[in-house]
Amino acid sequence: MFTRRQTLGLIGAAASAAMLPQVRGARAQGATTLRIGWQKFGVLALAKRKGVLEERLAGKGVTVEWNEFTSGPPLLEAVGADALDFGVTGDVPPLFAQAAGGNLLYVGAYKGPAAFHGLLVNKDAPINSLEELKGKKLAYKRGSSAHNFAIKALAKAGLGLGDITEVDLAPPDAAAAFKNGSIDAWAIWDPFFAVAEADPQTRVLTTSDGIVDNWGYFLGNGTFTAANPEVIADVIDELAKVGAAAQADLDGTVTALSEITGVPPAITRVTLTRSQADLGKVSLFPDAALTYQQALADDFYKLGIVPKQLTINDIVWRPKAS
Repeated sequence: MFTRRQTLGLIGAAASAAMLPQVRGARAQGATTLRIGWQKFGVLALAKRKGVLEERLAGKGVTVEWNEFTSGPPLLEAVGADALDFGVTGDVPPLFAQAAGGNLLYVGAYKGPAAFHGLLVNKDAPINSLEELKGKKLAYKRGSSAHNFAIKALAKAGLGLGDITEVDLAPPDAAAAFKNGSIDAWAIWDPFFAVAEADPQTRVLTTSDGIVDNWGYFLGNGTFTAANPEVIADVIDELAKVGAAAQADLDGTVTALSEITGVPPAITRVTLTRSQADLGKVSLFPDAALTYQQALADDFYKLGIVPKQLTINDIVWRPKAS
């Protein structure tokens, strides 16, 4: 299970929501600072390490400010509240942010590995199928991509959220609860998934492969994006380059991400070599992501998880052709 160093390395700013930059209001004119919310994985973390966004934007007179988060919901709350200008998250957090009226736009997307999520039980647990989760305590972070994975995994077994006891826990708290046996199962994403998976006391009941498509998104503050479209376009373009270079040098990428997260290189390599993993799959928001995200929004509305019907297309940024 997690060592203290690994947990601290992955969690980083566990109280980051309380340490948000003071809300200064969205900038209606050309910005001099790009405030980014990031998590300790993926292309954005690699870009931070390499300093490429700072280099790319220096010619526009824009500096970069980094703010670390442990999950997408508080990150997007900050983007939507004009406390951040840009951030990265999984598929579910933008639904809650849009439903809450946050001032944000989908500006880019990436496709994650097929088995980016795992549903874990203790190796000795009397749970050998998804059907046997009925009546059990299942933990995940509500409003995260693991929330969607948990719902879809249960549905595969003919179960719904009413058939289990939901336990809303952020990754560090869920890791502790899983280890001490106070929950029966845990739905979680990489790299937390890979760390837990490597523990001999853990058994993988299922992964997200064949259950959900693992889309992730880059979102920009709406006012900032409208006022600074070239900055946002430059960032997405640079992240695509970082991703392609990282995919072409997996050995170097393993080392870099391991140093960023504190997760051992062998486990980091697992996250980078799962089926369909490709760090270079970064682009402006594509039609395939729009179709997926609208279907997800519809599902969450029908389940009563988000309070109103959402039209994803309403908050998709489409840069004007130059």
